[in-house]
Amino acid sequence: MGYLEGFAVTLKKVAEGVTTRSYRAGKGGKSDIKAPKPERLHGRHVLNRYEDGMEKCIGCELCAGVCPANCIYVRGAENPPEDPKSPGERFGYVYEINYLRCIHCDLCVEACPTEAITETKLFEFSFTNRDDAIYTKDELLVDDDGLPNQLPWEDWRPGEDEHTSGWMRATSPSGKAGYEGVVGWSGELGYGVRAPELGQSEVSDDHHEESAADEHGGGR
Repeated sequence: MGYLEGFAVTLKKVAEGVTTRSYRAGKGGKSDIKAPKPERLHGRHVLNRYEDGMEKCIGCELCAGVCPANCIYVRGAENPPEDPKSPGERFGYVYEINYLRCIHCDLCVEACPTEAITETKLFEFSFTNRDDAIYTKDELLVDDDGLPNQLPWEDWRPGEDEHTSGWMRATSPSGKAGYEGVVGWSGELGYGVRAPELGQSEVSDDHHEESAADEHGGGR
């Protein structure tokens, strides 16, 4: 194949890609289809509540201390006796995350002693100014139904909040097989107690079927 034929093939593929994206794009140029995401993907954070509606954050600042990008700012305050925000003595009075710095390493989730900060599977969010990139507590805290706030510049789709805290649930046993399948975390408003993930020592039925197929020459 000569150079001209090669360029023709390239231009054809580019045109096909543009046509496909234009066909899939809905109103405002937003695609109707997203690539599938793993359950433990590190996306946009949320601040969770207990099932009774109390905030899980106690303002301990451990998440801010462990953050390697220095993108989290927390200030705790004493709980008002007449209107306590959390079950403890303190609550997170100020909580901010600067997404111009955040690297989504999830260390804040692992450091949190009350499972207050977790991450959703939303990764398609952008900003038109720097102020929008600094999320405040009001934007991070889940609503009265336990659902994440959906801001105008975020492209939420059904199911992207279902596996929130997936990474926390995956790392809670610290890799010890004796804790597999044992619930070691508190319930979340709107979701209750999340089910344990599949343990490392367990093998799924699909894997058994694939192994059987390979043994009989049906594998790839």
